[in-house]
Amino acid sequence: MKNIDELTQKIIAFRDARDWKQFHNPKDLALSLVLEAAEVTEHFQWKSKEEIENYIKTNKSDIGEELADVLYWVLLMSHDLSIDVFDALDKKIKKNEDKYPVEKAKGKHTKYNKL
Repeated sequence: MKNIDELTQKIIAFRDARDWKQFHNPKDLALSLVLEAAEVTEHFQWKSKEEIENYIKTNKSDIGEELADVLYWVLLMSHDLSIDVFDALDKKIKKNEDKYPVEKAKGKHTKYNKL
């Protein structure tokens, strides 16, 4: 399994070989991330629970490609903005643990301010 630094360097090399950095401002990176995330949701739109279960069995590779696109933009954006995405995730998890204590949130989908 590749580590995050190796993947990020592959992404940067891919971009730089095509001279695309000139187009990669934070707004457009964020838009690309959102667009790719929307493409993930397209796989599940208008499908029942049963249809989704069957769809996943035969379309896992296509879903994986869309998830890879999302990860691509997350890694590229975090690199360009000098954000340690692992550190940011760790801090976010800790923040969510405080907002959603197990004794209040377990088994509920209620927003933290309504617990």
